[in-house]
Amino acid sequence: MPRTRAAVRRVEDQARRHYENFPIASRLLPRRLRRPVAVIYAFARTADDIADEGELGAGARLARLDEYARELDALRRGETAADPLFAALAEIIGDFDLPLEPFDDLLAAFRQDVIKKRYNDFSELREYCRRSANPVGRLLLRLFRRDTEPNRAASDSLCTGLQLVNFLQDIEADLAKDRIYLPLDEMRRFGVTEDQIRQRRRDGAWRALIDLQLDRAREFLDAGAPLGKALPGRVGLEARLIRAGGARVLARLRRWNAGAGGGTRLTRLDWVRMLVTAVTRD
Repeated sequence: MPRTRAAVRRVEDQARRHYENFPIASRLLPRRLRRPVAVIYAFARTADDIADEGELGAGARLARLDEYARELDALRRGETAADPLFAALAEIIGDFDLPLEPFDDLLAAFRQDVIKKRYNDFSELREYCRRSANPVGRLLLRLFRRDTEPNRAASDSLCTGLQLVNFLQDIEADLAKDRIYLPLDEMRRFGVTEDQIRQRRRDGAWRALIDLQLDRAREFLDAGAPLGKALPGRVGLEARLIRAGGARVLARLRRWNAGAGGGTRLTRLDWVRMLVTAVTRD
């Protein structure tokens, strides 16, 4: 397959310019891995934006995601992609022998975002995380040549934990899109209603419900800790930094839930603490 350097550069720039603050393709990674990580991120980000952003109706969103699925099928058949994103994707799939199934799972999760707005229990939510977050971690393990069963288990836990953290950060933003990523059975158990979320009434029942979610997210992050120690060199440092970031956000969310100020977004001091934690292999 011919090289598509211009397409790759365009996709890398797209990933760097995006509004979310993730240490994806950061300078911590070896140079040879920054481009493929950026391409994977760009695929996930642009497909997620189809499901989330803009004024399109559900039918139009699903149709555009179907276009992505057809592009993946074309890659399976060995066809040359005209779209720069998929040309770049084809290159890294060939260079690193990446499977296409994780990309299929990501698209399935984004389709689900269009049509499913509530989750009855945590088992449903965890299944969503299996397709919306865990595939990225598994693809990275293939890039790092560390795709073992213990590493996959730790990566899945870390990615699910990070996804749960994002849900807790974005409760109000998700509700504005008519989505709730809190298990409905647990909301009923604590007596928290959707109207209460809309009215921002953070009473004792709300705090107890959110504390349960915070504890669960922390358990998943902790279960993912072995990954940062198993991966070598700078990729291990990157994994530890990502986990430290999730833990710092959880700490801020815990303070917010207890009624303390300070917000939930990371500060420069938080980043210093995260880096220290990552370097010391904590």
